Amino acid sequence: MAASLPQKPGMAGMPPQQQQPHLPPSAASAPGQPPMPPQGALREISPVFLCRIGQETVQDIVTRTMEIFQITRATQLPNGVTQSQAMYTDRFGKLQEHLRQLALLFRKLRLLYERCVDLTTDLQEAPAELVPYVGEELLSVKVEPCSSAVIQERREVLEKVRQKNQEMKVLMDQMRNLLWDVNAMLTLRK
Repeated sequence: MAASLPQKPGMAGMPPQQQQPHLPPSAASAPGQPPMPPQGALREISPVFLCRIGQETVQDIVTRTMEIFQITRATQLPNGVTQSQAMYTDRFGKLQEHLRQLALLFRKLRLLYERCVDLTTDLQEAPAELVPYVGEELLSVKVEPCSSAVIQERREVLEKVRQKNQEMKVLMDQMRNLLWDVNAMLTLRK
């Protein structure tokens, strides 16, 4: 379980173009000249490809995190029983390696994110104003009355939500009582 994960194809490392900072076309060529086309097979890496690599990186992060939790779950707390120091040292080394790999994967994910943002700046829309303007009069919006079918459907949905909330409350109360009983039995057992 603690062995290192095999690298997926295309995940061994980011292509060299991704590791270098993204320069605007104006910085790469002299004024008045058209921008130079990229060299070699790494012409233009699409944001879709970068997102796929990012998704695989997130999956690797989740897998590593689950392995860390499994290692820590398997580790016994020192409760007076002497275990071999070599076993604890081995587990500690595995945990350190997983944490180091996690840090690298998060850095890689950050680089992928920044690269995708650079490549898609022309696709992003400007954010809409979220804060209303101060001092301006609010325009009144004419609200049309809803049809009776829409009002009835809304009532039905609200009633279903109320029923589900009540069922969930009953279940939570039952679970809480069950946990209290289990804890009481465990304390009496000791």
